[in-house]
Amino acid sequence: MADLSKYRNIGIFAHVDAGKTTTTERILKLTGKIHRTGEVHDGESTTDFMEQEAERGITIQSAAVTCEWKNHRLNVIDTPGHVDFTVEVYRSLKVLDGGIGVFCGSGGVEPQSETNWRYANESEVARIIFVNKLDRMGADFFNVVEQVKNVLAATPLVMTLPIGREDEFVGVVDVLTRQAYVWDDTGLPENYEIKDVPADMVDQVDEYREYLIETAVEQDDDLMMAYMDGEEPSIEDIKRCIRKGTRDLAFFPTYCGSAFKNKGVQLVLDAVVDYLPDPTEVDPQELTDPQTGEPTGEVAKVDAAEPLKALAFKIMDDRFGALTFIRIYSGVMKKGDTILNSATGKTERIGRMVEMQADDRTEITSAQAGDIIAVVGMKNVQTGHTLCDPKHECTLEPMIFPEPVISIAVSPKDKGSTEKMGIAIGKMVAEDPSFQVETDEDSGETILKGMGELHLDIKVDILKRTYGVELEVGAPQVAYRETITKEIEDSYTHKKQSGGSGQFGKIDYRIKPGEPNSGFTFKSTVVGGNVPKEFWPAIEKGFEGMMQHGVLAGFPTLDVEVELFDGGFHAVDSSAIAFEIAAKGAFRQSMPKAGAQLLEPIMKVDVFSPEDNVGDVIGDLNRRRGMIKDQQAGATGVRIKADVPLSEMFGYIGTLRTMTSGRGQFSMEFEKYAACPANVAEKVIAEVKERNAKK
Repeated sequence: MADLSKYRNIGIFAHVDAGKTTTTERILKLTGKIHRTGEVHDGESTTDFMEQEAERGITIQSAAVTCEWKNHRLNVIDTPGHVDFTVEVYRSLKVLDGGIGVFCGSGGVEPQSETNWRYANESEVARIIFVNKLDRMGADFFNVVEQVKNVLAATPLVMTLPIGREDEFVGVVDVLTRQAYVWDDTGLPENYEIKDVPADMVDQVDEYREYLIETAVEQDDDLMMAYMDGEEPSIEDIKRCIRKGTRDLAFFPTYCGSAFKNKGVQLVLDAVVDYLPDPTEVDPQELTDPQTGEPTGEVAKVDAAEPLKALAFKIMDDRFGALTFIRIYSGVMKKGDTILNSATGKTERIGRMVEMQADDRTEITSAQAGDIIAVVGMKNVQTGHTLCDPKHECTLEPMIFPEPVISIAVSPKDKGSTEKMGIAIGKMVAEDPSFQVETDEDSGETILKGMGELHLDIKVDILKRTYGVELEVGAPQVAYRETITKEIEDSYTHKKQSGGSGQFGKIDYRIKPGEPNSGFTFKSTVVGGNVPKEFWPAIEKGFEGMMQHGVLAGFPTLDVEVELFDGGFHAVDSSAIAFEIAAKGAFRQSMPKAGAQLLEPIMKVDVFSPEDNVGDVIGDLNRRRGMIKDQQAGATGVRIKADVPLSEMFGYIGTLRTMTSGRGQFSMEFEKYAACPANVAEKVIAEVKERNAKK
């Protein structure tokens, strides 16, 4: 059996352009997995192997790679930084034991870093921080450390200090050992010398070292007492304390360097081995009840001797067929084994198992607790499904994905491509749970739904290039919602006589606005059996079924509470179906009276603008009905945070580039649903009616 203490499952995550993929490339080069590093800006990196990734210089899919460092096995996942693909980050964090948060030395803590950091906090993933690109203009390590404290409310534990600034950045000082690592100009990672700390940095290094030791010994009372009595702990003891504090998220060891120039990455790898937890040191995944989704109190113990428990966390289609990425929590998985998918209740045989090196692979015959592997050609497995031993059925805590906020209608340019498009979209939906597809029943159009314009743009691009399907693409549509603003009390009777037994159901009910984000809630306070208990579920089903099509413009209705307080039934003619029909009629009758209101998705927008253009950018956001929340001046420009309705943000990147001569950038993510102003609501409702009339 492999020694699990020598395993590290880690992810690299950050904002777009902070240098995650370049950092991953350097890790692969240093660990001897690749001999020539490809560069992102040349479109040649190992982990960005999709055409769309190479072209845009961004990472879309998270790629998994396995490598070795100091006799430890590292499974590294390079995740995308772009906000439309946060689902990739989220599901990667779900199966990782530790992470490296990469921050740009000049950009600092950018919006996407905040989102990823929040996800990592929710998943309780231990992290180390790597402040990258310190050779860039405007790079300031200490500024980024302050931002980590203020913006992320985290405690950075500075482990290395930079020698030189911007283009004079030559190396780093290891604060703990007081050794300076200085690289030469060849750009080769192995070309460094270990020297004494530069004279002008001695005081600074001592100051940071004292803080480092003080913070570390807080993890061990005995060492702390000894330290207070003037006894410095050994380096081994300090490292042990840092490891414990990192695992408990008390602080985050913070490193600096330049991945592109190959400076400082070795120390980050050492930190992965020294401070990030192995699979057995992480709180084990909870098991849940498949019916209710509630935790059962049991956990998936990381142990090869236990029955098999594994989670499929990603599905990817490539030239070798469908790959299912699996994290094994307990037990052993061997080629030829029969396993149970607890989500579908079906069993599958494990065919080829592979270990991934980005888009290369090595065939393996067995894997065990702690491993991240891929299985080729699984039929009915989807993201979030639990795979287990057929004799010991269990369900791991499932993943929750955000709802799409934007949709486009597409149709193939020629009739022959319809089937081809169907197959391709089926594969893409399996790969990305935040991408959804439905068919408009009235028009027969295919509707693609996603997390943002770029998300859908890339999906259309993949359909065209990877699957050869040319599409006609309609204008983007916003996913509006409806709700109500008034509480009303009402009554409805459904009566039908037509020879033989009739149908009868009478309900008295209150409908009122629910708490924000509560969806639909139903309760019954009927006493005395006026509506027998067995019909309550049918009434709830009737109301809930109608929530999908609101009364204003047919959008799904949110945040409504229905209370059934009285009614009447007939001993012969009442049935579940009669009460369900009564509830549907009641919805149609009462919702228009309850002050129906249209809601629109509001996006959290983060704009970076050069200083000269701030006025124009803010003026433009105000015209788009934006609420400016915050402005922060940085070294190279200003960051403006605002809440803006999604409907006003289409094509924004073009406008922003024009206003800022191409220097502006922005990102946005869904924040909440809020009431539409009356003039906007009228326009939306009129457009929907017009579209429906054409059908």
